[in-house]
Amino acid sequence: MTKIFAHRGSKGTHPENTLAAFQHSVELGVDGIELDVHLTKDQQLVVIHDERLERTTNGTGFIYEYTLAELKQLDASSWFSIYDDVQRIPTLQEVITLCNRLGFTGIVNIEVKTDQIHYPLIEERLVELLQQKKTFIPMYSSFNLLTLERLYELDKTTNKAWIMEGTASTVDFASYFQAIDSIHPNFEWVIKAQEELFEFTKLIRPWTVNQESEMWMCFEKQFEAFHTDYPEKALAIKERYQQSRLVTQ
Repeated sequence: MTKIFAHRGSKGTHPENTLAAFQHSVELGVDGIELDVHLTKDQQLVVIHDERLERTTNGTGFIYEYTLAELKQLDASSWFSIYDDVQRIPTLQEVITLCNRLGFTGIVNIEVKTDQIHYPLIEERLVELLQQKKTFIPMYSSFNLLTLERLYELDKTTNKAWIMEGTASTVDFASYFQAIDSIHPNFEWVIKAQEELFEFTKLIRPWTVNQESEMWMCFEKQFEAFHTDYPEKALAIKERYQQSRLVTQ
């Protein structure tokens, strides 16, 4: 059955990429959570989507211009008007610790944000960090094929996904590219490219799927998973879909 991945925790209902968002999604019972990682000035892995701070914090400038201690002074939740508690930018280690504490056994999809900025040794730091004991299943994803190749060289066992906008040629390339076992395409492109995907043998997990009709389509097409900003809504629709299948059997 198609899995549900909580995009940036629960982006539609909580401040994205915060511990509060991840805890909410895990407690809902999602199959996976998705997050984004960058490197700080002092080489710490932090969880935030943008290369810059302005959109989701009260800071300014690039993440790599600040140490972890400096970033921890920022508020990562005040922009989200319906959320009152202050949230800080979490480290990847803090997310791992949270998932372990909650006993999360699903997938943690770590998007490596190297498509715009090259962070030297970010792949090595990720692989090293994930050697620790954990309750969940890690996965790497990235737009950057060089990052995925580097991760494949360092760690051949952890699943890796190519995030893609998508064209027929990229699907052909993805079919034989050894470093990846799955693709995470833009859902809008998926709708247009069903013929190209018909015989595609690797796993497909579209993003970002927020409308009921889109979620229903993902279940009908039996995609391996999809990413959504509204995991609670998606879980309710999944239950309805499963019930509808029982009625028609």
